[in-house]
Amino acid sequence: MQPRHIPVFKEHAVNALNIAANDLVVDATYGGGGHARAILARLGDGGRLLVIDRDVSAIERARRALHDDARVEIIHAPFSRLRQLLSERDLSGRVAGMLFDFGVSSQQLDTPARGFSFRASGPLDMRMDQSRGQTAAQWLAQVTEQELCSALRDFGEERFARRIARAIKHAMQPSAAQPPLTTAVLAELVAKAVPSREPGKHPATRSFQAIRIAVNHELGEIREVLPQALIGLAPHGRLVILSFHSLEDRLVKRFFREQARGDPYPPELPICEAMKNPTLKLVGKPRCAGVQDIADNRRARSAVMRVAEKIGGDQTATTERARP
Repeated sequence: MQPRHIPVFKEHAVNALNIAANDLVVDATYGGGGHARAILARLGDGGRLLVIDRDVSAIERARRALHDDARVEIIHAPFSRLRQLLSERDLSGRVAGMLFDFGVSSQQLDTPARGFSFRASGPLDMRMDQSRGQTAAQWLAQVTEQELCSALRDFGEERFARRIARAIKHAMQPSAAQPPLTTAVLAELVAKAVPSREPGKHPATRSFQAIRIAVNHELGEIREVLPQALIGLAPHGRLVILSFHSLEDRLVKRFFREQARGDPYPPELPICEAMKNPTLKLVGKPRCAGVQDIADNRRARSAVMRVAEKIGGDQTATTERARP
């Protein structure tokens, strides 16, 4: 039996949504469903929850768990299609709260056949949506050594990116007589290529993160969805985002700050704050994991939660500013 999964910041995140009983809410990353269940506990009979996930397995879990709840609609799609999904349902600008839980889920990491983790041998897949796209093995086979090096450096912040990229591409040559790439084989290749190790961290951690991000276009998905989320929110609607590494959080932090700052007037102009037309108001300070959060779920160590609220006003101006 697998240990009970405790979603990171579950109560804090749902509290931050500030939802009422009859609100429309979007859980854009269903995962294991912990946040969705907590949201539904706050909604009344007149409330509505859209559940979105690009992972077929997550969607199947959602259908099993929520099939008899008339308040829920379950959608298999990447969250970068958020604007289209809301528009098709005539819900754009009407959402009271949106929750995003970025990164890989515990269910994905704990299933060796998905290929996300080096802790158990499995096929080198890493796709969040197994119904489409290249596997990690296929991606590694077609990228150049320089492209792989850039991905390891940019997405994994790996200082030995060049050594690792060279070792992987060499091992994939037909003349190398290397066994087919699995998660275990890849992890061993990386470990041998790294001359020094960080205490308490497997040497393949950054490389697996980088390859996963590249295969799933994760940062591009985040860049695309943030403006769409702003457009989809109702005035005073809340946007709650959980990030699990600095690259994700950096994108969220920059977007929140730009939207809260408003139009970029030259600093010497005598412009009052209201004239800057901000579209978001930051709510509280970013929340990082505490001792109890980490004790409940060790994967909470790097978690950061940011919250912002859409400012009411001219919807047309807001839409133009936020359009992707």
